[in-house]
Parts: sequence; C-alpha cells; structure tokens
Amino acid sequence: MTFVIATHNQKKLKELRRILEPLGIEPVIRDDLPEVEETGTTFAENALLKAQSACNETGMPAVADDSGLVIDALNGAPGVYSARYGGEGFTDKERYEKVLREMQAVPAEKRTARFVSAVCCVFPDGKVITVEGSCEGTIGFAPKGEGGFGYDPIFMVGTRSYAEMSAAEKDEISHRGRALVKLAQELENWKKIG
Repeated sequence: MTFVIATHNQKKLKELRRILEPLGIEPVIRDDLPEVEETGTTFAENALLKAQSACNETGMPAVADDSGLVIDALNGAPGVYSARYGGEGFTDKERYEKVLREMQAVPAEKRTARFVSAVCCVFPDGKVITVEGSCEGTIGFAPKGEGGFGYDPIFMVGTRSYAEMSAAEKDEISHRGRALVKLAQELENWKKIG
C-alpha cells in the first residue's frame, strides 16, 4: 500500500520510512504539503489534523505521527508541546537542556517518563485508523550518545539512552516503532474485511 507521509521533520521522516517499508507500506514524500497548526490537546488529535490535511491535499491515503515525551515529575510536560518546548526557536539540545534544568532536584526514583506516539491514517473515503505506542523509561542526569534526535540523549531505557542505540535497536522498542506495527496490523485486518 502507498501512503503519503505527513511530516516536514526530516529525521522523523527517515525513521518512519525505515519502519514502514518492511511492513509493506510504501511511503511517498511530498515537500509541498502545508504546515498544519497542532491545535489538538492530545497526540491523537494532532496526528489526525496532520493526516487529514495531507489526505485532503493529495487525494491519497495519508499517515501522520504526533509524538512526545511525557515526564511524570513535570506533570506530563513537555507532552504535546515536546517539539515546541521552551519556544519556537529552540534547538533539540536547548529543549533537552531545559528539561534537565527543570529536573535537577528530582531524585533517580522519581525520574520516570515515557515516549508516546499516536499514528493516524486517513483514507480518501473518510476511513480513519488511529493507534498509539509508548516506551517506558527514565530521564537521565546528563545527555548520553550521539544518535537519534529530539530528547533521545536524555531518555533512558535501562542503562542506555535512545541516542546510544542503533537505529534497529531503537525501532524494536520505540514508541513510534510500536505504534507503526499496530498500524500495519490494523491495515492487514482492514484489507481482509474490505
């Protein structure tokens, strides 16, 4: 199946393509898609806004992801504002450094967090599939690793950060990887029924 991918984030796009292709989903990239304002209060609402817009623009089935870091000690922040945490001009590094400052006094046992991904697929006939995946972890005391993007250097799964994992290792356990496997299963069920 061919889907247009509704994202302008090149690092996320690379990850989506890497995970989707082995699942039998052929991703099509369109640079001309308009930016969609993420006005939803949940990851699922924002994913739907982006997928619906891409489907409307192209007339093709569209897949969009909205994901972020949910930190218990920060009452769920940065949450749906993960990509904008600290302000529009902040870099990935400035965002995770802000989190580390805010978590400075938080002891190890209270640094629980999870990455959450909502993936939405919208079809031209109006059908919508939404799935979610998550990965439990903790917030490290300092960045570790050179890989990944976003908050990966401070998100620890066991003793390693997302940024210390290979792409294959991260895809196996990541929030986005888990959500996309669920999407592939839903699409397979839909094909059998339809």
